[in-house]
Amino acid sequence: MLYPRIIPCLLIHKNGLYKTMQFNSPKYIGDPINAVKIFNEKEVDELIVIDIDATVNRTEPDYKLIEKLAIECRMPICYGGGVKTIEQANKIFNLGVEKIAVSSIAVENPNFISELSNKVGKQSVVVVLDVKKNGNNYELYTNNAKKAEGINPFLFAEQMQDAGAGEIMINSIDHDGMMKGYDEILLTKICESVNIPITVLGGAGNLDDLGKAIHQNGTIGVSAGSLFVFKGKFKAVLINYPSTEEKNQLFEKYFIH
Repeated sequence: MLYPRIIPCLLIHKNGLYKTMQFNSPKYIGDPINAVKIFNEKEVDELIVIDIDATVNRTEPDYKLIEKLAIECRMPICYGGGVKTIEQANKIFNLGVEKIAVSSIAVENPNFISELSNKVGKQSVVVVLDVKKNGNNYELYTNNAKKAEGINPFLFAEQMQDAGAGEIMINSIDHDGMMKGYDEILLTKICESVNIPITVLGGAGNLDDLGKAIHQNGTIGVSAGSLFVFKGKFKAVLINYPSTEEKNQLFEKYFIH
């Protein structure tokens, strides 16, 4: 039986580990390499690392940092941030990264997804959809939620699936860092739109939030930032991850029927 993946998401800003709220107010958490070492000990399923500076600043990915992270990681790693060319993607894969996540380039040049998928295999290509609710509708944003694209994210997800994406990562801008649960409507809509793997991000505040998303939508990836770097109502910085026993209890409660 395939089990859902529980995935910490680390945001890289100014070469450090940060956490945001609704894509604003970045708070310094610590050193990303140290966080990876702790996650190694906790045997996490997978790790997502997003450089939130690279695309906005139009800079190349930080290959030295990516290499350090990939060498340290004992789990599969998905990297996103600043990837605009096949050459950049190949360089990152050669450093030991298993997946590459892209966002703005998918909007600017959808053919890039097809080219990358044909080159490395669709299982390694993740398209990130940063989505905000405007009235009753959802809209796709890029450049760290600074640019509204005027695009229906669900139709775009279908387009990306057809182009060769192997996974869709759906991220709620409104719920980011709020720790009040995922946007359930957003998650349901994206799961209805495509049949490739989905990873949901944005809003998880406790393990039950992960469980509810799993119960609602089955074998998906449930990712979080704040949940795995903060502890308690005062949000003290503490790298954490559910134990094997806690994960088993979560799956028995929400996934295994």
